[in-house]
Amino acid sequence: MSGAPRAEVMGVLNVTPDSFSDGGSYVTLDAALAQARALAAQGATIIDVGGESTRPGATPVEPAEEQRRVLPVIERLVADGIAVSVDTIHADTAAAAVAVGASFINDVSGGLHDPGMHAVAAIASREHGTRYIIGHWRGIPDPAHERSGYRDVLAEVRAALQELAGAAVTAGVAREHVVLDPGLGFDKTGADGWRLLAGLDTLRGSGFPVLVGASRKRMLTEVLAGIPAAARATAPGGDERDLATAVVSALAVRAGAWGVRVHDVAGTAQALAVAAAWETAEQKAAERETVEQESAMAAPAAAPPVARIPQDRITLTGLEVFAHHGVFDFEREAGQKFVIDAEVAVDLRAAAAGDELAATVHYGELAEAIVAAVERDPVDLIETIAERVAAVALGFAGVREARITVHKPDAPIDASFADVSVSVVRRAAGEGER
Repeated sequence: MSGAPRAEVMGVLNVTPDSFSDGGSYVTLDAALAQARALAAQGATIIDVGGESTRPGATPVEPAEEQRRVLPVIERLVADGIAVSVDTIHADTAAAAVAVGASFINDVSGGLHDPGMHAVAAIASREHGTRYIIGHWRGIPDPAHERSGYRDVLAEVRAALQELAGAAVTAGVAREHVVLDPGLGFDKTGADGWRLLAGLDTLRGSGFPVLVGASRKRMLTEVLAGIPAAARATAPGGDERDLATAVVSALAVRAGAWGVRVHDVAGTAQALAVAAAWETAEQKAAERETVEQESAMAAPAAAPPVARIPQDRITLTGLEVFAHHGVFDFEREAGQKFVIDAEVAVDLRAAAAGDELAATVHYGELAEAIVAAVERDPVDLIETIAERVAAVALGFAGVREARITVHKPDAPIDASFADVSVSVVRRAAGEGER
């Protein structure tokens, strides 16, 4: 694992004259292919080919012109054995790209720009296993941020993406083929972008993998403006935001991002390799600690091992969710009430010492994530619901153990009863199972 990226690295290839960072650099077929092959050699696992800029003020491109730009590039790269994504908001272009071998449809509008996109993605998912990357936006980005008003950007973006993902699945896209992108820079301020990155656990709690695209965005420019100009120097041909992009990529992957979309693949590959080496060392240290504890337990005169699961608890009880689960058809059709109790083990000392919400589990966000998990696709057993909720709870940063009880007070039982429930106890990876 050490020395290799642990996530998808999507290399950006804009075959456009006006993209915000590299517009005009790769408009010829030979230049585009050379750049794509270089990105793949540097560690890109996917090449994201775009033929229309979505920067503020960009000129809209007709699908026919967009296809003229991207299809020859995609076809040649696929022939080389390189995985390709088409970056488009047009359903016709997405369908044409899939027809020549694109493995991903990357729609920054999440299907809002072109109502036919979900249907194209569904056919591509069913017939070719194509993955559909659903981005969050409110239109072509407005540099004045007139559309960047959020009361809670994390909750609103998460809810919007869940709705779009649900619509895509309803249209026929396989759930396992859906990827979400919070749309950094798309009608979001720099502060909004950092809040979304800090809340990756919450976005991942929706049950879909998450792609992070911070590369060379204005939010990085704003951060770098606060350091000396000499510290922002970069190599010839590079961009002063590439190092910052690599840092964000490594942090995002450690936080659970499925992939990162970047212009400078080499720098990001290096950062991910360092992060992977660090994590490998942490895992080995944890394994050694476990062996030592087991040896101490086996030794008659040894002191008791130090408990690895925190004794601190956050408890959420009586959370009511209406959903359509059950073995019987009438249960799924009519739906019924489920009541969830959740108890998570997390070390609360840092939160208490600093009075910092970021150092604990936001129980409001935990409740939202649990409700979303219970409400999604129907299953037969409350045992399955309990496992699903436990997985969501363990996805929150710092949670080491989750105790979940799912009550089904309206279960179809002939005898008189007060409640029926299932409880599970699950631990985070590396903590062992009960």
